[in-house]
Amino acid sequence: MAGEPGRFEGTKPVDERHRFDEAALTRWMEASVAGFEGPLTVSQFKGGQSNPTFRLDSPSGSYVLRRKPMGVLLPSAHAVDREFKVISALHAQGFPVAKPYGLCSDDGVIGSMFYVMSLVEGRVYWNGQLPDQSVEQRKGIYAAEIGTLARLHNYDPDAIGLGDYGKPGNYFARQIDRWSKQYRASETETIEEANRLMEWLPTSVPEQERVSIVHGDYRIDNLMFREDRPEVAAVLDWELSTLGDPLADFTYYLMHWVMPPDGRSGLLGVDVTALGIPTIAEATEQYCRATGRDGLPNLDWYFAYNLFRLTGIVQGIAGRVRDGTAASAQAVEMASKNRMLAEAAWSFAKRAGA
Repeated sequence: MAGEPGRFEGTKPVDERHRFDEAALTRWMEASVAGFEGPLTVSQFKGGQSNPTFRLDSPSGSYVLRRKPMGVLLPSAHAVDREFKVISALHAQGFPVAKPYGLCSDDGVIGSMFYVMSLVEGRVYWNGQLPDQSVEQRKGIYAAEIGTLARLHNYDPDAIGLGDYGKPGNYFARQIDRWSKQYRASETETIEEANRLMEWLPTSVPEQERVSIVHGDYRIDNLMFREDRPEVAAVLDWELSTLGDPLADFTYYLMHWVMPPDGRSGLLGVDVTALGIPTIAEATEQYCRATGRDGLPNLDWYFAYNLFRLTGIVQGIAGRVRDGTAASAQAVEMASKNRMLAEAAWSFAKRAGA
């Protein structure tokens, strides 16, 4: 979907645009990270076009640093302090996230806000068909994906210290407004379907029944699995998380089944049953059973919304390419997909009554 292969698979030397004062970072870690011992070796994870992400190796162990990009940024984008807050609360509950070590809001240390967390060892799957896994392994992996999302949605935000993590109501209306504004702020060409979606979606929002912590980008390649068993070791990339309607997360996850299989997460047209992967109906039943729901409403509106939201995200990437602040080579390719996404979103909107 909106990710980039190779992001957490291997590192490279730090990009010239993203270099920072490693001695200053070492001093901050000595003062802020319990048990840290230098010296520090810094490399950069491949990809990572949203928030540049670095691997830190030292005698005391390995860590991950995520920072805001340099340059002029869209309002509310790249909020690494929010990422740090949510993983801190969830780690305290035993939810699979990296261990948070510290947040630095002083731009004077490395040039922008950043946080440091543990390096979680494991495996990221990029192809939703899981070609190198057995039927039983695929069943286990998909069950773990659905169960982990259900577990996230079952937390009471107030009870775990995240009651103020976002506005609880009118989630879809606020998201449509947010991504419409981002789309317009980053617009690089006129796409008629996107304009129609921005007019129609706010007039057709379904009623919100529950409030949960919403990951915002829950898909197979934002999950790290244990090497030896089908268990989620860490949910990655919390940049878009907030409080909201859990159906936003789950229907976004279901987009796997209606996206073409291009070697990524898409499963459209694939004989999923033969592979041991649940159908949309089976995945929905698993999620509803785990979250105490009777079923889901018509999915076409949610698919239109999710594809429009991806259009807004990708348009933001296109704007960063235009402005010279995109953080990876894949950003240019990603930016070319916004017309296709808008057209697909409008096709679901029409099925939902637009």
